Amino acid sequence: MILEIKNAVCGYGSKPIVKNISTSVESGEILCILGPNGVGKTTFFKTILGFLKLQGGEILLDGKSTKNWSKNQLAKMISYVPQTHTPPFPFSVFDVVLMGRTAHIGMFSSPSKNDKEIAESAISDLNISYLKDKIYTEISGGERQMVLIARALAQQSKILILDEPTSNLDFGNQVRVLEQINNLAKKGLGVIMTSHFPDHAFLCSTKVALMNKNNKFIIGNMDEVITEENLKSAYGVNVKIICTETSNGEKIKSCIPLLNHVYPY
Repeated sequence: MILEIKNAVCGYGSKPIVKNISTSVESGEILCILGPNGVGKTTFFKTILGFLKLQGGEILLDGKSTKNWSKNQLAKMISYVPQTHTPPFPFSVFDVVLMGRTAHIGMFSSPSKNDKEIAESAISDLNISYLKDKIYTEISGGERQMVLIARALAQQSKILILDEPTSNLDFGNQVRVLEQINNLAKKGLGVIMTSHFPDHAFLCSTKVALMNKNNKFIIGNMDEVITEENLKSAYGVNVKIICTETSNGEKIKSCIPLLNHVYPY
């Protein structure tokens, strides 16, 4: 499975926000999108998901244009994990995950035994079976994020889109979510995620897109895109990128902000 975006123009009404962006994500790849607030990351996501009409260019899945696809067709191929989600009713965790089967269930049908087994499997795959019978609104933010990822897995789509999946999570839960994203890609899922932390791209991306103001973006591997110069240009701050070595010899890069060197955009 490959998702291709070719010269896409995304926006609201007649106002374009993102112009002529081109990239692709294949099964097993993770594309991490970085960039300051207001550059169009969420607009880009909403267009891929069909929530906003594509204003120009093409979006293709395995070479087929999604332009005239129904939301139900798209939901079977692309799943979405929002930044935050609070259901209006106190559903159980299992029921929230089961909602991921909606695109596969007829309008007047009830979830089948198979649907329930798929939801059970998604919960088990993320090691959150202990949450199954808990009330979704009463669990922690990190646990909710895992439940939303499980709901997306229950959709059985080929592409997973996550909008700032570690937003509002403590350090430990951020690491746990990133580990699960890596695991999902290893199982063959194509992943697109946004983050405000360049370190997240170093930890779990195959390729990176750095979106900047004035419709400027750089797309490539993390070493090409996440440079001190590029981050200064995008965020208006000076940073230092360092490389450390783990006890098993693995080299890991990280980004350190220099607080005394802040510049206007």
